[in-house]
Amino acid sequence: MKMHRILAVAASEIINAVFSEQKVLDRELAKAFESHPKWGKRDRSFIAETVFEVVRWRRALSFLTGSEDTNALCAAQWLRMGFELPEWWSYEGADVDTIKARESELAEQPRAVRESIPDWLDALGAEELGGAWDGELAALNQRTCVYLRVNTLKSTRAEALAWLAGYNIVANEVPRLPDALSLNPGKTLAKSLRLDGRVEIQDAGSQMIAPLLDPQPGECIVDTCAGAGGKSLHLAALMQNKGRIIGMDIVPRKLKELERRAKRAHRSPCIETKLITPKALASLAGVADRVLIDAPCSGLGTLKRQPDLKWRLKPAQLDRVRTIQAELLDAYTALLKPGGRLVFATCSVLPSENRANVDRLLSAGGFSLVEECTVSPAATGYDGFYAAAFVKDPA
Repeated sequence: MKMHRILAVAASEIINAVFSEQKVLDRELAKAFESHPKWGKRDRSFIAETVFEVVRWRRALSFLTGSEDTNALCAAQWLRMGFELPEWWSYEGADVDTIKARESELAEQPRAVRESIPDWLDALGAEELGGAWDGELAALNQRTCVYLRVNTLKSTRAEALAWLAGYNIVANEVPRLPDALSLNPGKTLAKSLRLDGRVEIQDAGSQMIAPLLDPQPGECIVDTCAGAGGKSLHLAALMQNKGRIIGMDIVPRKLKELERRAKRAHRSPCIETKLITPKALASLAGVADRVLIDAPCSGLGTLKRQPDLKWRLKPAQLDRVRTIQAELLDAYTALLKPGGRLVFATCSVLPSENRANVDRLLSAGGFSLVEECTVSPAATGYDGFYAAAFVKDPA
């Protein structure tokens, strides 16, 4: 297969920005594509695969090349992809024959090298998950497909399948998730279709969280860490757009995006937004029938989609998010009515971010645990999620 120099250089530059400048991979890739609208589908696919796989397998590729040089890591990845290295590609590291020979030695390396993860994070995963860590880590290093949630306010799943087929997009029903579809591996959804409102991009694991709230039409629900609103939109569909959903966040930009998405999902959405302030929280004390705390977390369950996260994350950041999780449980449970239902969720696979918070809330009293959901990447192939549903004791 022929390799184009301009694309090879572009991929290397994106990777260098991720590693050297701690840039977010998705954003750098989107910026590059926006700056080069003439790149075709095959060009973008080559760059995206190179970037994601080099970032995902950084340590393993470094072992193969004996180098941290970005161009060397790209060279090793392109050999894995079946390319012959062109003469014009220069790098600091082992030659092609050595790189290929070292592939057979990779399986004998420590897990942190062969699964390409920082030592401290590998040790933490093993400490918290024991023997299950091997399977979860291996699963988190696998590529994933795009999952869609059908917006049942606009379409049934069968109708959405037919609509996508009209654009030559093959989608598949996801077992045990009534509104979920998956695209074939490597396939994406065009922006025009994303903006239509009939489907939302949402991982299958994420689609398992909102139903735990058991939302009912006419209720008041507060989504306390709404972000851009994926779960708020799911809640609105489950409530048939009847009731009141208050999406809250500390970032105004995210709430503006939630408002735009809500209008696409329904002409008169039942979703409103509020910036998190002490005054706003005080005004909502004891008014919610149900509260969702989709808490800030390490995000380790999303490494399939965000392999750069494992290189940006530091132990101090993990300590900080654990503190924030405890603070949110202390503050936001006050929004619930007596007898109301609370769901605490993260996209982490670490018990210290999940069950530890559950035990802490239960030990403080006032809540009963009614349901717990652990989404294992190893068992499902989805992103890793955790959620626990509680009921607040009657007054």
